[in-house]
Amino acid sequence: MFDTYLKWIRAHSEPINAEAKKQGLIVDFRTFVKAPSDPNDYDVLFCTLYSSYGKALDYNKGDDDKFEAISAKHWATPDDDKQREMASPRLEMRKYLSTVYVREVTLRPAS
Repeated sequence: MFDTYLKWIRAHSEPINAEAKKQGLIVDFRTFVKAPSDPNDYDVLFCTLYSSYGKALDYNKGDDDKFEAISAKHWATPDDDKQREMASPRLEMRKYLSTVYVREVTLRPAS
């Protein structure tokens, strides 16, 4: 279902992320693919880049409202339950493994 899954991502996740980037909610988004090393390893990885670690982790009502508006426009309904229902085929195609937050650091030159 790899190709079907990526087609679904292109049709739904990519447009939502592109609008979030356009509105300044995220800095960028990336999709990575690789050969899994075992059955519990991932083959598709999604990354979302935020302007700060706090922006990624701290709840902000204004940002949440903007994300909800983007989703409502994409799915043509503001109803969260209906949006989840329409997005559910994605979960049937793939096994969700985890969410991981990482922080990019810039190392100072060695002294």
